[in-house]
Amino acid sequence: AKIHSSREMVSWIIDSTWKNLQNPFIVGIIAIMLSPWFSKRPYMLIRKLLKRLFRTRNERNIAVGPLTDVLEYGKIEWKGETKQAEKMRKAYEDIYLVHDIKNMRIIRGDNYCALRAVLFQILCQGIPLPSWLREQDISKLPEKIFTQGCNWLQQYNFGPEKYTGNNVFGKLRKYLELFKEQWINIYGIKDHAKRTDMCMNLFSEQENEYKMFEAMKFLMLCNVVELHENMRNGEDVPSFCDFLFARDSSPDPLSFMMNHLNNVGDTGGLEQIEMLLLGFTFHLKIRTFRLYKYGTEEFESCYQADSHREWYEVLLLTEDDRHYNVPINWT
Repeated sequence: AKIHSSREMVSWIIDSTWKNLQNPFIVGIIAIMLSPWFSKRPYMLIRKLLKRLFRTRNERNIAVGPLTDVLEYGKIEWKGETKQAEKMRKAYEDIYLVHDIKNMRIIRGDNYCALRAVLFQILCQGIPLPSWLREQDISKLPEKIFTQGCNWLQQYNFGPEKYTGNNVFGKLRKYLELFKEQWINIYGIKDHAKRTDMCMNLFSEQENEYKMFEAMKFLMLCNVVELHENMRNGEDVPSFCDFLFARDSSPDPLSFMMNHLNNVGDTGGLEQIEMLLLGFTFHLKIRTFRLYKYGTEEFESCYQADSHREWYEVLLLTEDDRHYNVPINWT
């Protein structure tokens, strides 16, 4: 039926959304529709609000996608007869046939992508907390780092939120508590299917997943502070530290935070040297299929801090070293 007036349109909107009032955004729509400002420009407002509503609904649950056939995905994504398309299809075929990895999950390609792909596998596989996180109250780490002379910590940015100020320590404490609590709770679920369901629910809640990613970033920073101090004192450090601190943009923890870590989640993701730091922080071997390197020795890379055979392994798949998906080789 056609809607001939703004009044009829308002009635239609209210009628169709009333059943979903548990969504606070819809309640907001109705409240605005009743305001004098709305009556002046009803059509434009309805269009904008509904567009935002549907975008919000559609974005939910797509941070981590459903199981996808590796071979079919490669064929769909890389159609055509160009050399690049043929190379990428062969790379996907290699993963499917040679490495016997049949499925994958598509990870949202924002600037938290690498952290999301790694954390999803940590939780889904039931990997335990590293001992250094398990044996201390990590919510006290911000103050501990601050008292060690890192008063610049107040300049820490929370990804796209870009928050800095007096409440940095309070926010970090809460995020670290949430991170450890979620990891312990999900690790305690022994049934793989239930654990996966809980992970999918967690990664559908954007606010909470962002908090966990920021906790991961801060824990990486804690390691940078400690590694830099050990290096200055002539103690043994992982070999990747030579490259990390040799960069003009990160000769010390402050510059690393300002020039690299603060950008993660906002304007940039993790670089390759920071993938080594990520693995070191959470005691992981990060094995990565770099599809655009197919046919070379770099096709399969392992971001591993020296020799730690006892560390758990997670898998990543990337077409460009920026966006990471998750190959599934566990049941």
